[in-house]
Amino acid sequence: MNILRNTIIKPLLVLCSVVVIFISCDDFVQADLPDSQLTAPAVFEDKATATSAMTNIYSKIRDYGILSGASNGLSHTLGIYTDELTYFGTGASATDFYTNSLTGSDTELKALWTTSYNQIYAANAIIHGVTHSKSLSSADRNLLKGEALFIRALLHFYLTNLYGNVPYIATTDYVANSKVTRMPVEAIYSLVKTDLNEAISLLPQDYLSSGRTRPNVYTAHALLARVNLYMGLWAEASNEATAVLNHTQRYAMTSIDATFKMGSSATIWQLSPALATYNTEEGSTFIFASGPPPRSALSSALLLSFETNDLRKSHWIKGVSDVATTWYYSFKYKKSRTDGTSDERSILFRLEEQYLIRAEARAQQGELTGAKEDLNRIRNRAGLGNTTAGNKEEILMAIIEERRHELFTELGHRFFDLKRTNGLSSALTPLKPGWDATDLLFPLPDSELLLNPNLKPQNPGY
Repeated sequence: MNILRNTIIKPLLVLCSVVVIFISCDDFVQADLPDSQLTAPAVFEDKATATSAMTNIYSKIRDYGILSGASNGLSHTLGIYTDELTYFGTGASATDFYTNSLTGSDTELKALWTTSYNQIYAANAIIHGVTHSKSLSSADRNLLKGEALFIRALLHFYLTNLYGNVPYIATTDYVANSKVTRMPVEAIYSLVKTDLNEAISLLPQDYLSSGRTRPNVYTAHALLARVNLYMGLWAEASNEATAVLNHTQRYAMTSIDATFKMGSSATIWQLSPALATYNTEEGSTFIFASGPPPRSALSSALLLSFETNDLRKSHWIKGVSDVATTWYYSFKYKKSRTDGTSDERSILFRLEEQYLIRAEARAQQGELTGAKEDLNRIRNRAGLGNTTAGNKEEILMAIIEERRHELFTELGHRFFDLKRTNGLSSALTPLKPGWDATDLLFPLPDSELLLNPNLKPQNPGY
């Protein structure tokens, strides 16, 4: 089903549970609305229901699509796609990721596309709804619009880095959306930055709860820092990262063991679990109790790349052995989803990345002393000495290697880092027989190209 034609949908509010649900256009048109449901405009005349519409998007992001911690989210799929994870499972779609043999007919690939644009549409519905609300206060309108703009920017950022030229959807007009064309990556980035700058003008400095589960203004700064880094706008990337790092009363690095705990002061934005007793989906995805692994294990290439005495290797990696073999898994999240005692959340942005962004941006500008200071903050926390890198090229290489060890199995950072530094083929060709230079982009779903020819041509190599 074409996400830009048939699954661009209208949000409804089920009053008895106060959650927004989404159904296809065809279903919506053919079915009468029950008395217990309100059409979208009424949702945004009340703060509680409008907020429920927004928080429902976060639950969808947590449970489905590219940012989910499940095995079909980017943390796992891009881990097996690159050199972080070795795949042991038998799922056809996951095997295609691992062997770099994706096609436009791949079901999980289509799901990544579909859920992303569903979530974008939901964000657009929030923006439209609060903008036209007659009852919400200006403060509530600004807050919800700022959050929705941030989500729209975040999802388009990931989509363009996965698929290259993609549509930028900024309307709830599903007829218009069904005919959209793809935009160049540079144009997508420009629109992402526009959305983020507006979000920064609308979002509050303080979190709305102690859980940091709804983005604040510094979350938008953190994403904008990453966007500018990917664009090669070094001064802007450094400035945006500094906007976060300067708020030491709110953010501070913690010990290795506390980094992924619910109350970590290094967390910039995280997602709440579905139930109060749950932990993260990431824990269930990566942790296994016996071998061979049911799904995947950390690759030998990653394991061998760590320096001796790196606390991240001893604290964030755990092994499982049988008589002859030991397999290792990511132990950043130490509890499965249904462990029973909830003290971990799925972290999407954290402070350590901002130090690494600023380090790289400073090095690119020739600010080598400052770059090494930021890099050494991360190294020292991991129990390592100061970097021995001297010149600009050595420092940049050291930063990429540090990102490899700090951010492994987190939302595809390794893939995106290799891609943006033109290192994918050199890193993966020796390790992955199926790797081809055109694999730096995913194929668009064939069904989308069939239903909307304006999305053609397919990406090279597919």
